[in-house]
Amino acid sequence: MSQAASPCRIAVVGAGVVGMTTALALQRRGHRVTVLDPRAPGEGASYGNAGFLATELIDPLSTPALLRKVPRLWLDPHGAVALPYRYLPRLTPWLMRFIAAARPAQVAKGRQALAALNGEAVAAWQRCLAEIGAEEELLASGYLLVWESKRGRAAARVQMAHLQCWGHAVEWLEAAEIRAREPGLSGRLSHGLYFPGAHQVRDPYALVRCLAAAFEARGGVIRQTKVERIEPRGEGVRLHTDAGELEADRTVVAAGAWSHHLTKSLGLEVPLETERGYHLTLPERGQALRQPVGSAERRCVMTPMSCGLRVVGFTELGGLSLSPRARRYTSLRHHAGALLADGRGLDDTAEEWMGFRPTLPDSLPVIDTHPTCPAIHFAFGHQHLGLTQAAITAELVTALVMSEKPTLDLAPYRVTRFSRRWKTE
Repeated sequence: MSQAASPCRIAVVGAGVVGMTTALALQRRGHRVTVLDPRAPGEGASYGNAGFLATELIDPLSTPALLRKVPRLWLDPHGAVALPYRYLPRLTPWLMRFIAAARPAQVAKGRQALAALNGEAVAAWQRCLAEIGAEEELLASGYLLVWESKRGRAAARVQMAHLQCWGHAVEWLEAAEIRAREPGLSGRLSHGLYFPGAHQVRDPYALVRCLAAAFEARGGVIRQTKVERIEPRGEGVRLHTDAGELEADRTVVAAGAWSHHLTKSLGLEVPLETERGYHLTLPERGQALRQPVGSAERRCVMTPMSCGLRVVGFTELGGLSLSPRARRYTSLRHHAGALLADGRGLDDTAEEWMGFRPTLPDSLPVIDTHPTCPAIHFAFGHQHLGLTQAAITAELVTALVMSEKPTLDLAPYRVTRFSRRWKTE
């Protein structure tokens, strides 16, 4: 019998949505699980996401089409891409990898891998929430993607056909149909795509707290402490934290944007970069829209939640230490004001937030076991899709811990895919 086939002590590093779904999945299989994070559950990147399962995002971030648009997006004062000048020297090696990932063969492989995860995302979330009696946290909302300019009609038709080829239900809407479906939007719209099968959560922070409460109610332990290093110890591991040492039989690294600090000491080269995500939440405008709405041209998303209307946007590659940039919130107000029929709440009453998304050059997460330390597993790097892919990732990494065959081929998500050492051995 393998070590994980009988109950054992497992440490999950990270109390975000990926870490908490993983902790619950492992606990469900009879293991004694401890979650470690310097913050309380859900207070990292999981707190501020757009709140809907973006299963239609099956294309990697790096594609030839996007690279052609980057200069314009970067120079636009309200553009969706930001590369802070002072961070560019440190960012350059990652950017070279990102550009290389735009090769057509690499994009095709990445698209296949993202589609595989996203295709299982909703069902995995339904299983996760049904098991803890929290089905109401997930809503069948639909999703609306809109264009303001008629110049985008051809691109929208291409995107619609592309997604339909991958099995997504997509409906074409003209301006009048958009107004009928979503009266909360301004009348300055040309056309849009509607995704009737899309889902959202009521509130991503409340969701993670719900997961944590269920985990603790079943005997799980959450320790608010920072893991500084993981040390293989025989058939188990020792976690060195700022509050002392912890022994475990297995560990899962699900520490989001901080995960590469732990993998480095384990001999693994993982080029993880930090996308700094910004949001506004309008507390009194939770009923301003009927469903999540994305703007294809402005590259932002607005989601009605129980905590208010969430406005999310931007790809700012700026690491973990730079301060938030105030003009990002100004741009979010600019975009939301142009899209909403009623822009109330975009003043100082809006909650401003910035968090860190963990992103790899090929846009794929790491879901794997250490190549030489079978007691150490990984579940991080989900970029914009952490909420979307959390529950299916939890099921997949749990299969690895249990020495079972995962339901998906995990080769595209291996931790060694960036390492020359492991490619040559």
